[in-house]
This record gives sequence, C-alpha cells and structure tokens, in this order.
Amino acid sequence: MIFVMVVLGGVTRLTHSGLSIVEWRPLLGWMPPLSDAAWADLFQKYQATPEFRQLNHAMTLQEFKPIFWMEYVHRLWGRLIGVVFLIPFLAFAATGRIERRLWPQFVAVFLLGAFQGALGWYMVKSGLIERPDVSQYRLAAHLGTAFVIYACLLWLALDLFYAGTRDATGAAAQRLWRHALGLGGLIFVTVLAGALVAGLDAGFAYNTFPLMGGRIVPEGALELRPWYLNFFENVATVQFTHRVLAIATFVLVTAFWLKARQRGLRGAAQTAANVFMALTWLQVALGISTLVLVVPVPLAAAHQAGAVALFTAALWTAHRLRAAT
Repeated sequence: MIFVMVVLGGVTRLTHSGLSIVEWRPLLGWMPPLSDAAWADLFQKYQATPEFRQLNHAMTLQEFKPIFWMEYVHRLWGRLIGVVFLIPFLAFAATGRIERRLWPQFVAVFLLGAFQGALGWYMVKSGLIERPDVSQYRLAAHLGTAFVIYACLLWLALDLFYAGTRDATGAAAQRLWRHALGLGGLIFVTVLAGALVAGLDAGFAYNTFPLMGGRIVPEGALELRPWYLNFFENVATVQFTHRVLAIATFVLVTAFWLKARQRGLRGAAQTAANVFMALTWLQVALGISTLVLVVPVPLAAAHQAGAVALFTAALWTAHRLRAAT
C-alpha cells in the first residue's frame, strides 16, 4: 500500500492535482462532496489559491473535478493505510500474536505515519500562500519520510518472513551486506534529489542526455550565492546532481553485482542481487526516457515506481547478506 501511495503521490504531482484541496481535516476529510453546493464550495475555495489565480484562472468546475478526485484518492489512500495498519496491530497485540519486543517498532512506525500525514499538509500549505507550487524542500521531506516508513516496514517483514534461514556462507557475505546497505542509502539520496527536480520542475529543462545544453556541466551551475543554494534551488544544478547520483548508483551497483557473483552466493541472496542489478538497468532506462521525452505522466510515474522497486531490492539484498554473516 505504501508502494502504491508513493506512485499515487507522483501522479498527483505530475497532474498538478495536489493543491486542489485547500483544507486538511484528518478525521472528517474522507467524505467526498455529495451535492452541487458542496462542489461549488470546494471550487470557490480553490479559486482563492495562487495556482488558480496565476495558472488556472480559466478552469471550470468540470475541469476542476478530475484534479480534485486525484488528490482525494491520494489522501484517502493515506487514511486507509493507517486503518489497515492500526486495527490488525491492536488485534494481534491483544491476542498475543505479536511479540512484545516488536511492539515499540510497530508503534514507532505508526507514529511516523501520522507525522507523514501532517508533513503532507505542511507541504501543501506552502503552495497556497504565494507561489502556485509546493516547496521543493517540503516535497523532498515528504517523499523521504515515505521511503523511511517503507524501509522500516520492509525490514520488519523480511525479518519475520526469513526467520531462521541462511542463504550463503559467512565468508561469502562478509562486507557485502554493508555495501548493499550503503547502496540503499545512495538510492535514498538520489530519490531526494529527484524530489528536488520535481519540486522545481527541473525535468522540463535540458531534455537531452548525456549532455545538458551541449555541455557536460550545464552553464550557470554555480550562479547562485551562497554557492550551496545551487544544489537546492538552481534548476540546472539540481538536475545535474540527480544525474550524477543516478550514474554513480548505476556504476556502483554494477560493481557490487560483479563482486557478488565472485563470492558464490546462493538462494535468496543470489536472487536478490540479480534482481537488484536488473532493476538498476531498468531504472536508468526509465529515467533517461522520461527526461528525453519531456516527462510524460505514465513514464514519470513508472520512474517513481522504479525508484521504490530499486530501493526494495537494495534492502532485500542487504537483509539476506546480513543474515548470512
């Protein structure tokens, strides 16, 4: 469900739907508009936003409804994740089906999920004041938190699913699991850089590969002062940074896979490493295609889904190798 949520969030962003609901009502906001008057009220509130005044001032109510439903589904899915997590957790805890040592971990994940909902609204608020777009910093924080929640649940699930199993000898797996975990960290940083690209609409600039404006390093890459702001607010630098991180990920995962093949892995560890390599190649292809075709929604959504899949493969590989040490 979190995997789907991340993709839904990407589609919401790509279709410019995220600012269509201008209120945050965590408990009552799950009710959709059920009358013409309710629709008129929602549209009137949207008309007061910078996005409507500056970009969509000719939008009609009928044109507003599709972007509303996209954001509504995104928010509703988030609420459903909370319900699907909390009710079984309480039931399993009450009947002793969850070991007490795991309770703090599950409670922490639930609280992190609640924080994520508030962070999502904090992000949306940044696009309702002056600029008709959300802050790229808050967008990166929102996406990054989603990946952290996903990672926590995935690691817990792998612990439970593979309890007591081993896939390789200690010598074969030694050090490799730390390399895989480090690659997962690199993928996470690359995802955050991708969020900055999305927040600045930097994917619509420099739609060529491998050069940017005919240069390896784009012109004006360090024109902002102080210099470090370029990595967060300069469209050229932000896209260049994302490219460099993606290429580094590709090279390092390939090197890791070649090294893993020499260590004689077997079982799930070997399968995970192979999947990791295959998804890396696929994600690079999706990223380049999304860029040169100027960010079509289906490809861009697939690229975001590919990021989650690649992150999953990194953690899966690290988990199986760690279990073998």
